[in-house]
Amino acid sequence: MAKKEETISMIDTLAEFKELKNIDKDTMISVLEDSFRNVIAKMFGTDENYDVIINPEKGDFEIWRNRTVVADDELEDENLQLTLTEARKIDADCEVGEEVTDEVHFADFGRRAILNLRQTLASKILELQKDSLYAKYKDKIGHIIAAEVYQVWKKEILLLDDDGNELLLPKSEQIPTDFYRKGETVRAIVQRVDNYNNNPKILLSRTDKVFLQRLFELEVPEINDGLITIKAIARIPGERAKVAVESYDDRIDPVGACVGMKGSRIHGIVRELRNENIDVINYTSNLSLFIQRALSPAKISSIRVNEEEKKAEVYLRPEEVSLAIGKGGLNIKLACMLTEYTIDVFRDIEGADEEGFAPVLMVAHKVSDLHIARYEGTLRCLWHLPDVGGLLKSVNWDVMWRLVLFRTVVFFWIPVHTITFLLPEAFRVLFAALLGAVLGLILAWAGSRQAKG
Repeated sequence: MAKKEETISMIDTLAEFKELKNIDKDTMISVLEDSFRNVIAKMFGTDENYDVIINPEKGDFEIWRNRTVVADDELEDENLQLTLTEARKIDADCEVGEEVTDEVHFADFGRRAILNLRQTLASKILELQKDSLYAKYKDKIGHIIAAEVYQVWKKEILLLDDDGNELLLPKSEQIPTDFYRKGETVRAIVQRVDNYNNNPKILLSRTDKVFLQRLFELEVPEINDGLITIKAIARIPGERAKVAVESYDDRIDPVGACVGMKGSRIHGIVRELRNENIDVINYTSNLSLFIQRALSPAKISSIRVNEEEKKAEVYLRPEEVSLAIGKGGLNIKLACMLTEYTIDVFRDIEGADEEGFAPVLMVAHKVSDLHIARYEGTLRCLWHLPDVGGLLKSVNWDVMWRLVLFRTVVFFWIPVHTITFLLPEAFRVLFAALLGAVLGLILAWAGSRQAKG
């Protein structure tokens, strides 16, 4: 009866390993055989003359030892040889030089051998689990998974999946406004799987562009079915994103399909990304038109594209410049990232030459410098002066002092504006107040001078 209970227990254990540890029966049997052989090799020096037979159907195992029959006075190794007298107790017809096989009971090896088997088996199962975990998540790179927050640390969050495997979400891969508590569910993509010293480390990300792409595939069936393709994505996590889409079916409006009825489809994505603004635009192979759409909502007057240097010069009306640049330069940064072109924005002022000056505001953002700071870029004022003699004869001095004042304020503002963003947050308000007072005094002086004139 006891033997039957042991048999049932072994069969159930093999089934549990497949269910809980994700180790199939054949692999488990192979691990058991290797573990037995390791223990035998440690005890007797070799396992070559042993046969380990495991029967998964009956749930039992057998160990058989093969030894060569030698004369009674020629025995040298009891593990490999057997005297003729002892051999005939097993097989009465055996002769010297033949092989005799006898069954070995593992329980007779002693308590130390059983403990050794237990440790060997546990280490091999752990290795199999690690290999299985690495292979599982290696195939899931770039896919969205959901996991539960287990512990929140300063630089990363520890998550557990449905099988209890540990996943890591670094602080650098979290959206700036992300905030989680223990027990909450987090959605992210598997960004990388490292395997140092057979110790898998699964890293997740919520800031990767692929995460936004996968969210669109989940929310927009046309993208999942291949009717609409995402051609390019530019994203500043937590702030804003631009997505270029194209439809292979003329009957489908790609932008409308992504946004949904009254924004029903895109609202779910925006909520998942902590209210990150998403602009969806139509992709086109016409580079000039693509750059114009990337700079929306600004309306462009004209554009010049240099494909060799990957640069574009865009001319806009003065009231459109701020729209093209966007708050904190986000719009033009995203346009550069989306098109992979350096975009220079010029102010197009009609009739500026009539006054003798042509002030042009240019903001240049390079894709390679986008990661340096939030307010990077170059702000320059270009002054194109005509012939000085002709200017002195025909200058309108009322306009002249205003332009000189404008030039002074602008050249004073550029370094001050740069210094402001280098100051700590606590000093910015005080510095801005002092700067406003200085500019107010300059403008008051200029007004009094005009009144006297």
